[in-house]
Amino acid sequence: MLVTAAGTASATEVDTQLEIRGISPNPVVVKAGSETTAYFDIGAGADVRKVKLWVAPAEGYHTQSVRNARELESWRFSVGFTESDFAGKWKAIAVAFDDKGKEVAKDTSLFSVEIQKGKAATRITRFTADPDRVRKGKLVSFSGRLLVGERGWKGVRREQVSIFYRPSNSRGWKEVASAETGRGGAFTAETRAFKSGTYKAVYDGSDEFEAATSRTEYVRVHSYKWRR
Repeated sequence: MLVTAAGTASATEVDTQLEIRGISPNPVVVKAGSETTAYFDIGAGADVRKVKLWVAPAEGYHTQSVRNARELESWRFSVGFTESDFAGKWKAIAVAFDDKGKEVAKDTSLFSVEIQKGKAATRITRFTADPDRVRKGKLVSFSGRLLVGERGWKGVRREQVSIFYRPSNSRGWKEVASAETGRGGAFTAETRAFKSGTYKAVYDGSDEFEAATSRTEYVRVHSYKWRR
């Protein structure tokens, strides 16, 4: 009888079915500042009365990384992911229980989480136009620094900064010079001035960095002949 009972128990365990049938989306793509919900579809045998599901990074995770899934209906579960979560391979673990609360089956499945980091903030500092009073047709020099806010503000190299000019009594801006940033994010440029107006430095941004605009600088242009 003991042999028969053991055989019956083994048959019950084998007959119990549990499968993580689908994970959507996969990979789970998370954009900066938002949350992406992943859905887990579980298939379970008729003898299964309860299913629990949790997720965790596939390798080298701490207990703090384990996330319990929210049960929806018909053995469907969901988990929300944000940019603070681990980026890489994750494992979903499903466990089935019978009507006595005994664990009768288990299944695992891998999926990926991709974090799309937001662009880093930038700013243009120490922008100056020199001299602030110049003869018509003479050169005006510009300088400044392009900084990026990644764990503090630091200069960024090899980025293009444009100098824009707006004549007095005008609303329109036009590009008059450009420069590439160097060490410490420093840049210099120059142009000839023919009419008084306002200047500013503009960085259009990139795939990694946000755009930025400097403060404005006014340059007064005078003619060759002085009026008394």
